[in-house]
Amino acid sequence: MKPSDFFNALWDSYTQVTPQAQRIQKLFESHGETVLNDHVAFRTFNNSPVALEKLEPQLEAIGYKAYGAFRFESKHLKARCYKHETDADSPKIFLSELLVEELPENCQAIIAKFVGQIPADAVQSPAVFWAGKLWETPTSEEYATLAEHSEYAAWLSTMGLQANHFTVSINHLKQFPTIESVNSLLQDEGYALNEVGGLVKGSPTSFLEQSSTMADKITYNFSDGIEKSIPSCFYEFARRHVQPNGSLFDSFIEGNADKIFDSTNTK
Repeated sequence: MKPSDFFNALWDSYTQVTPQAQRIQKLFESHGETVLNDHVAFRTFNNSPVALEKLEPQLEAIGYKAYGAFRFESKHLKARCYKHETDADSPKIFLSELLVEELPENCQAIIAKFVGQIPADAVQSPAVFWAGKLWETPTSEEYATLAEHSEYAAWLSTMGLQANHFTVSINHLKQFPTIESVNSLLQDEGYALNEVGGLVKGSPTSFLEQSSTMADKITYNFSDGIEKSIPSCFYEFARRHVQPNGSLFDSFIEGNADKIFDSTNTK
């Protein structure tokens, strides 16, 4: 599979539950901009048939190589980032997984039920990255229990494997060259932005500035017959800065990413 086919399929799946992304892309295009994708991100469960180490070979199969590792203590996550080995313009990929054993036992039991339903051979091709939910729909009570201890787990229980967000590369915008101008445009259009730790996560001195919308809401039918509005996916915006060695910063920053995760919070 070519990376372009991979990202096109991801975008199709992502925009079905994130209509704001297409609207925002069209908004930039109406100002004469060409929108390029900086990176996409995925979430998964550790110690499962779709754990990070099981998924990684599928990224390698489309030409990607890991180049950074991260740990998010308070959210019980670890993550790796990947870039294409030969195409510098191909979007980067951020893959995180939930360290289930660090959650309370009641949450572990719920997740163990989901993980037990995932086929052992679930990972056959890169298409697993838009496979969605590989387990039965949770009950509203299970969702609430998970959300109390891990918003990440609650989100994953309902949304499954799919792009959690795409990211507009501000570096490639002409009319909106700063993250502040991007945020102003979005707020003027009525989009709710993630304000955890401030609208802008990071700074020019850390070589990466990021902001994001709050996730779109979808109506979700839980298996106990209860219907609720829950977060789906969001759109991110990233501005990368040149480092002292003259190269553009191309990795990620734990402090920024930790706050970006909150874009799918129910609260």
